[in-house]
Amino acid sequence: MREVPDRRLVDRIRRHGDEASFRALYQRHSPALFRLAVRLTDDRDGMAEDFVHDTWIRASERWAEFGWRSSLRTWLAGILLNRIREARRAWARHPTESLAEFAQDLEPLDERLDLERAMSQLPAGYRTAVVLHDIEGFTHEEIASLLGVEVGTSKSQLSRARRALRPWLEPRSVL
Repeated sequence: MREVPDRRLVDRIRRHGDEASFRALYQRHSPALFRLAVRLTDDRDGMAEDFVHDTWIRASERWAEFGWRSSLRTWLAGILLNRIREARRAWARHPTESLAEFAQDLEPLDERLDLERAMSQLPAGYRTAVVLHDIEGFTHEEIASLLGVEVGTSKSQLSRARRALRPWLEPRSVL
């Protein structure tokens, strides 16, 4: 069976509130949104699912605003990124105990770290650049559009993130 294009499904939702079309989009895009949310937040508090859920709610409220200037995948990722940014700002204003526990549970940087652990040490902007470009496959142009930055900013954040990750991921010699 041939897959119905996103554009046709969105059109059905806009015109008829078609639940089957929404379900098809949800099933098609939610796994990638969830992976992105987990990678950007480390899912320390099990919030990735909530972020994905919020993304779909916001998308449902804004179908009429979506003008296909980007792919649906990019648009949904932008909504998710904005939701995560909002949460980070709220957490910064009102830190929760779970975030404090997270900070205490981090291993010292001199211990060998896997990629996920190393990425959790990066500043949010660097981590976002690595996840979007190297893991999710977004272009620098798409990242710039998603984040509201210049293409050069996306490139420099990715370069700095890779440089910061390199020492953590290099093989260590055993004496």
